[in-house]
Amino acid sequence: MPARVANPPETVDHYLIQWLSHARGRVRARTWQGYEGLIRLYALPSIGDLDLAALQPLDLQHLYSCLLEREVRQLSAGSILNLHLVLHQAFGQAVRWGMITSNPVDGAQPPRPRRPEFTAIDTALVERILTDLRGHPIELAVAIAVATGMRRGEICGLRWSDLDENLTVAQVRRTLQVVRPDLIFEHPKTARSRRAVALPEFLRPYLVAQRERQARRLAELDRSGLPSDVVVDRRDGSLMNPDSLTNSWRRYVAKAGLPHLRFHDLRHAHATLMLLQGRHRSSPGPAACSRSTCAISSGRGSASINLPRDGSARTGRSSPSFPCRLPIGTCARWRRSSATTARGDATTSRTTT
Repeated sequence: MPARVANPPETVDHYLIQWLSHARGRVRARTWQGYEGLIRLYALPSIGDLDLAALQPLDLQHLYSCLLEREVRQLSAGSILNLHLVLHQAFGQAVRWGMITSNPVDGAQPPRPRRPEFTAIDTALVERILTDLRGHPIELAVAIAVATGMRRGEICGLRWSDLDENLTVAQVRRTLQVVRPDLIFEHPKTARSRRAVALPEFLRPYLVAQRERQARRLAELDRSGLPSDVVVDRRDGSLMNPDSLTNSWRRYVAKAGLPHLRFHDLRHAHATLMLLQGRHRSSPGPAACSRSTCAISSGRGSASINLPRDGSARTGRSSPSFPCRLPIGTCARWRRSSATTARGDATTSRTTT
């Protein structure tokens, strides 16, 4: 009987490639792309050649220190934390598969990210931003974010067919995601993200002007070269890449001398302005509210604000009084009558960026 040949020890790089193949079918394409990039760029060059069974917490601790202290392309503490979380998932699966007895990531400690100081967005700041961006390619996207609290991918994926005839309600049915080298329409992030959003009156002139601009472009360009009735587009009629939207926003913030303010923070600004104006509702959205309390999440955690029945907020301290000249939209629960409608028309489609 021939002798049984022992398999060589499993290396970390071979295992992580296997795990990425396993994870591809369990997460969104953009999420998987993030996993793959973190592992390929930062984990494999340092620990890829090690034996999986011999991997120790100190190996990972050394990896984090090197990434944080290297002179060329130093990695931020936040990115190292993301790598730590991905590796914890990966090696946790190795434990479940019986390849190792314990997860080495449990014994490693990533650096603590330094969160930028939280910037409160009041009505005056919103008015300044919208004034500064008048005529800018991202003007409409910013106005929609402030008015509705929609995510950037939901804004870029919004179609005119999602809006009612009077431009007062938008149905959130899809999101536009960047999966390089493509842009992909996908279903919203969660079932609760499929919703109807009330559009405030101040947003109507932005939408009307955009529709007129698009009509003029359609008269000049070949209709077949344009995307299917998206509301927010580039000036050449093509889809607006959500990453390009974010980059344009960052350039504006730097040029305007504003404090650290992400595009996503406009989503939280929507919830804050709703509360300041007493526009509380028990409905899904950026502020997950119950009848008496409303929890608002931010980059620094969450806070609960007690709401009396008249809709005004009581926080236990006097809050600043802002002029409420800007009507802010609210989210309404979206009930669908059939499973077909629940699926929406967000069938995945690809278009080259």
